[in-house]
Amino acid sequence: MTPPTNRPDRAAALHKARARATATAAVPSWPLHLAEDLHGIRADWKTSAEVCADAAWAARSAGRSVLGLLSPEDVLATNRDPITTRTLAHLYLSALRFDFRCPTLQRLVEQLAQTARQPLDCYTHALYAFALLGQSRPEGLMVMDEVLAMAEEHPKTLHVLLHGLWLGQDLDEGAERLLALSLRPALATGTGTGTGTGTGTDPIVLFRTAGALRRLGRYDEGLSAIDRAIDCLPPGDISVHADLVRERSLLCAARDLHQHRSPTRASSGVPS
Repeated sequence: MTPPTNRPDRAAALHKARARATATAAVPSWPLHLAEDLHGIRADWKTSAEVCADAAWAARSAGRSVLGLLSPEDVLATNRDPITTRTLAHLYLSALRFDFRCPTLQRLVEQLAQTARQPLDCYTHALYAFALLGQSRPEGLMVMDEVLAMAEEHPKTLHVLLHGLWLGQDLDEGAERLLALSLRPALATGTGTGTGTGTGTDPIVLFRTAGALRRLGRYDEGLSAIDRAIDCLPPGDISVHADLVRERSLLCAARDLHQHRSPTRASSGVPS
């Protein structure tokens, strides 16, 4: 098949691929159909990352995870063309990320690096960084820096790194690094306040920012961020809304506990 070359035709083919991936989630072979569609438009790694991350999330939300349709052997197979290989990898690795299966994700990318016929793409590197960051492994920060040098402000890639910093609770200066990353232009959180809280409208960025602010004891700023996140969330996204409400409860509880303890500390000095 001759791939579409002009921009309108390619955009239409890409829209069709996205729609078919989400509309046919009940069909077990949809990952292979998506790979065919992306091969047909000669999708680069950025397009693949955007389509596959959304498709893997949609399938998971529908109770039909990619993990039940593909296997590690599918990801590691060397008898497919590079675009198909990359598509299946992006789908499967994204599904592992959404399930927080960091050790499995780490091992699979390391195996993939050994068997791949081409260097791993930037998004796959980002997923590897996520796996390490999510386990609070310090080498994840080095991999993250390598990804940032290649990412070219690619939003999906930066979201993966932000996710890893959010999950890695024991990373050295992890909360500070998360706030710095949230200010990247591609994440659209703005730089209006200069405090790392931003002024943007991406509910996921604001959600992760609120968690970082809670870890730093900046509870009022965190509450402001999570309230904006709730306000910006599209209607009907029940599972994410529950996560946002849970974070707000954590912020309120942490702030109340801090306020309850503060007078005790102030009055517990050594008597003169």
